[in-house]
Amino acid sequence: VQLQASGGGLVQAGGSLRLSCAASGHTFSNYHIGWFRSNSGKDREFVAVISRVGAPIDYAKAVKDRFTISRYNRNNTVWLQMNSLQPEDTAVYYCAATNGYYSRVAKDFTSWGQGTQVTVSS
Repeated sequence: VQLQASGGGLVQAGGSLRLSCAASGHTFSNYHIGWFRSNSGKDREFVAVISRVGAPIDYAKAVKDRFTISRYNRNNTVWLQMNSLQPEDTAVYYCAATNGYYSRVAKDFTSWGQGTQVTVSS
C-alpha cells in the first residue's frame, strides 16, 4: 500500500491541525494505520494507531486527550486531529501501515508515507 501524508504546517501553541493520510494500491481495510513522529533525525516516536476496523485505538501518553485518530475505509483515509498543540509536538509526522499484528512499534510497520512537517511556535 502507498501512503501520502498531508496537512502539516506552522501553528501557534494552543492551536490545532488535522493531518490526513491517503492510501492507494491495496485493500485499505486490511491495514492497521499508525502515526509516528521524528524530530531532528531522532528515532520515530509512536503517536497513535487505529486498527483495521476502527477499534481498538491507542495513543502515546504525551498526546492522549489532545489528539484523535480516525479512519474512513471507503475513501482510504486516516486522519489525525491534533488539538492544544505545544512546541514539543514539533516534528515530521509519518503515517504507516501494517497488515500484520496490531502494534505501536515502528519496525512492525512495512509501508510509510513521506512525512509532513508540523511546527508549533511558542
